[in-house]
Amino acid sequence: MPPRQGLTSTLAFLRKRSRTGLRRSSTSVVTALQMTVCAVGAYAFAEQVLGHNGPLFAATSSMISLGFSRDPRIRRVLEVAIGCTLGISIGDLLLTFFGTGLWQAAVVLFISILLARFLDSGTIFTTQLGLQSLLVVLLPAPEGGPFTRSVDAIVGGIFALVVTMLLPRDPRGEPKTNVRGLLGELSGILRESAAALRQSDATLAWHALIRARNCQAQLDGLTGSMKAAQEVARISPAYRRHRDELGTLRTAVESIDLAIRNSRVFSRRLTSAINHAALSDEAIESLGRSVEDTADAVDVLSRALSARDAAERRSNLRQARDDLAAVATDLHPETMGISRLEGEGLVLLLRPLVVDLLEATGLSHEDAADYLPRL
Repeated sequence: MPPRQGLTSTLAFLRKRSRTGLRRSSTSVVTALQMTVCAVGAYAFAEQVLGHNGPLFAATSSMISLGFSRDPRIRRVLEVAIGCTLGISIGDLLLTFFGTGLWQAAVVLFISILLARFLDSGTIFTTQLGLQSLLVVLLPAPEGGPFTRSVDAIVGGIFALVVTMLLPRDPRGEPKTNVRGLLGELSGILRESAAALRQSDATLAWHALIRARNCQAQLDGLTGSMKAAQEVARISPAYRRHRDELGTLRTAVESIDLAIRNSRVFSRRLTSAINHAALSDEAIESLGRSVEDTADAVDVLSRALSARDAAERRSNLRQARDDLAAVATDLHPETMGISRLEGEGLVLLLRPLVVDLLEATGLSHEDAADYLPRL
């Protein structure tokens, strides 16, 4: 590679890396502030109120308990806090019997890991319990006695729980961002399918299928963020008022999951139909228009479910419902000018997809299905 080209590539990589780092740092400001307040607060409480000298474990256990994670916050805080506290307590207990040294550290670590696996299957719990007990054995004993560090760990865990309950991030932020990204992908899948229809391009339809299959990671991430958000809204006084909104969003996500699954089936069948040249010009035009209109409605649904303002959310949901209902009422082979078996099969596969999206707007399954013409 020429030196100039190598320099250009390096600069491009550094710019991209810097933008990614800045974006990640900007979204972590609140969490970093929480961790700082929690760690310093736990340390100050243990030092000033309890009179402990250098209560390092109060700060470390609180900071580790909060951490950066997409897991449900309360479960993770409890898991890590209990792991830290129990590890330190076990280390203190074994320290009184065996003393300090390398072989003692090995025994303590071995026992702590086995005990952690007995109590819980979580890897975080096992790591924290083993690490903290090891540090207790290796570090010099504090002035206040062997179990002073256990008390410090309890203080850190309590501070982490209090901060999680009283100063959480807005639980709606991450799920709304994730659902916007997921619906953006679904809209793209539908538009790619419509383009494949109009161009009679089986490769493009196959690309839509691959894209639909690749949505699983986004679905898993959205499911995890929804679970964490509902947990925060349930225990936090500041965000308890958002429980109904998050419950509605979770119901919508379940319907979107089904819609994406149906889009995979539709794209796969579309690939076969195009390969066999089984669609008439009229079928291609009417089906393409219906799929494109569905994609437009998905964009409106995305704006609705990601909106923070209640009035904006209701307005967009109403529009998405009306747009999808208009698509659904035309989904009959005769109405669409389709007579061949392959085209009829595509209409039958598009119908449940549109019903799933109507349910995502808040309709029951029966009300959504009523928009479909009888076959």
